[in-house]
Amino acid sequence: MARFDLTDFEWSVIEPLLPTKVRGVRRVDDRRVLNGIFWRLRTGAPWADIPARYGPHTTCVNRFNRWRRAGHWARILEAVSAAYKGDVQMIDSSSIRVHQHGANGDKKGGPGCMGRSRGGLTTKIHALVDANGLPIALKLTAGQAHDGRSAADMLDTLGDGDVLLADRAYDSDALRVEMAARGVWANIKPMPNRKRRPVFSAFLYRYRNLVERFFSKLKQFRAVATRYDKRDDNFLASVQLASIRIWLRHNESVA
Repeated sequence: MARFDLTDFEWSVIEPLLPTKVRGVRRVDDRRVLNGIFWRLRTGAPWADIPARYGPHTTCVNRFNRWRRAGHWARILEAVSAAYKGDVQMIDSSSIRVHQHGANGDKKGGPGCMGRSRGGLTTKIHALVDANGLPIALKLTAGQAHDGRSAADMLDTLGDGDVLLADRAYDSDALRVEMAARGVWANIKPMPNRKRRPVFSAFLYRYRNLVERFFSKLKQFRAVATRYDKRDDNFLASVQLASIRIWLRHNESVA
């Protein structure tokens, strides 16, 4: 087994989640193709450089694109993350530098989720993670997007009795009121210029480092640490695939 290949345990989890409806010619070995996709994801190499042991690189890239269009990567991530620990959730974002090969964006769709920030042309990954630092929800925006406003549609998994941890970028009365209406305690670090400081637990806030650890794991996948994709949906699919692998590795470590 090569270095970045799926282990037997990981394959036993992911195999039942793969699409089963096959039209026309029977698909080539799914495990081999997925290993090729994960190899490219981990190394950040061009698709054409995928080693011959994974078959033709065109098979890997076509499978990646076809399953992205069909929503399979998002569906598989939703399936493996269904067992998340929801009592404490953390949200944060991380900026990804756009490589010059992806900087001109998709010709049909324009510069998808790319924007100017301190780091130059960047894409921002927003992530909501559970109490184990495992991803529940993911989103892309342009690099200059405001974290708090971008989080508005990412918090549906929070409910009565849960706790949300976030840094000052998410400190707003609107978010706090919305969370309180759902019975969620928003333990968000308040801005220093607030006149009325809300209740804040510095002890509990320390656990927010789990979302930072998630981004550290995510950026071990070089095709995520630097954005080479012109299309934002392709880059999001890469982030989803890396997140699937993080979930699989966690499940294997505790099995």
